[in-house]
Amino acid sequence: MRITPTRIFQIQRISAIALLVFMTTHMVVVHYPPMHIDFSQIIVRMGQPIWKAIDILFLLSVLVHALAGVYMVLTDLQKIGRYRQALGWIAVVLFVVFFFYGTKTIIAFQPPV
Repeated sequence: MRITPTRIFQIQRISAIALLVFMTTHMVVVHYPPMHIDFSQIIVRMGQPIWKAIDILFLLSVLVHALAGVYMVLTDLQKIGRYRQALGWIAVVLFVVFFFYGTKTIIAFQPPV
């Protein structure tokens, strides 16, 4: 299946909207909460399944947005553009590796008892 540059552009815009939502949530909850928050509260929050799901979706949108952007910039260059298919596969491999490692880290985190 071939993904066109237009489709990549659309995917990047959708991931940008997701990033806007996740970054706003992150800033409000972690950096500007209405009450005082300390590290022990963050540890407890990171152990909750809903926050793990939010962090995994945040990771997914960051990776999709970043790799799509880098791919599009590199394929716009004349000298590199002919390696479009190889760059696509490199982006897919990087996505899988980083998503696996990041998800594994998020899921494995357990707050101390």
